[in-house]
Amino acid sequence: MESARPAREAGTPPRFLVFLGASTLVFGTGLALWLLPTSAEPMVVSHQVRAIRTTTTPTTKPATTPMPPPASAVPDPLPVTPGRTYTEFVDASAGPTAARARWYTIGHLTAGPDGCTLRWTGRWAGRPALDHIPVADRLALFRAEGGDADIAFGGPYGSELSASCPSEARLIAAYRRVIRTFDPAGLDFEVHDSADAAATRRRAAAIARLQRDSRDRGRPISITFTLPASEYGMAAADMSMLRAVRTAGAEIDTVNLLVPSSRGLHGLAAAARSAQGQLQRLLDVDGTSAWRRIALTPVLSDPRDLGVAEARRLAAFRARHGLAWLSLRGAKPPKSVIRTLSDLAE
Repeated sequence: MESARPAREAGTPPRFLVFLGASTLVFGTGLALWLLPTSAEPMVVSHQVRAIRTTTTPTTKPATTPMPPPASAVPDPLPVTPGRTYTEFVDASAGPTAARARWYTIGHLTAGPDGCTLRWTGRWAGRPALDHIPVADRLALFRAEGGDADIAFGGPYGSELSASCPSEARLIAAYRRVIRTFDPAGLDFEVHDSADAAATRRRAAAIARLQRDSRDRGRPISITFTLPASEYGMAAADMSMLRAVRTAGAEIDTVNLLVPSSRGLHGLAAAARSAQGQLQRLLDVDGTSAWRRIALTPVLSDPRDLGVAEARRLAAFRARHGLAWLSLRGAKPPKSVIRTLSDLAE
């Protein structure tokens, strides 16, 4: 005997209407979530001049044997320096300097009259002796507070030593003297001779030798190249120079991008994005590691070029992408900007 279907209670909608409503709710919720904006990008490039494309080859069927990942998919072992969010540049020829950060780059050392000895040069008239610069007295304080300092060679006021000294022995001896005197955390090379193949070879060989020495004494030294950049990234000659340095066996830890402040925050972001793609290919690392190899340095023409609000956006951009650090060149901004970039308390 067929059982009777239970009667639907009054006010209860038919089952097919319940099913239809539930499906519509699920679909609508998924669509709304998909349309929600993601976390806001602190610095958005409104017009990307050069896009970095990643091409893939379509396949008709999945591979039966898993393929090993490419070398560039494996993050490189570059260590992250804790607390180094901002690096203050110090002109050693400027006299006493008030401490405004924890990490410093002290420069610039250039070739002396004979081409193979080093001297301090800068915007100021003073020419302190190699071993006696006022900021050197603060190195112990920087290190006690968890910071340190790099020494910068080259720059805008003279030739980098490798471009003028043909003697490899004298070149290495001059670099070693700087390391013995200041025991820096790293060496920075702000070069303007990328087209000089002989200078590049000498510099690369010397850096490789200094890095071996530093590893042997238990205090590895990092190497930074400071280079100009635009929305298109680094110039072809500078990229060729970096490639030659790496081919010679020297390790490049960081590339510090000098970008004019006149390009604004959008220009800074575009320069960093383009350089990230260049370094990813040059160093054969993944995207995250390429970001960690980049330091970003706006060159200010006026102290008002960078205010606190812009500094916050710049610091957020660094944190979002994991840049090595930020720095500033040119005109000195207010102390509040430095504190914002370096996360220092009032």
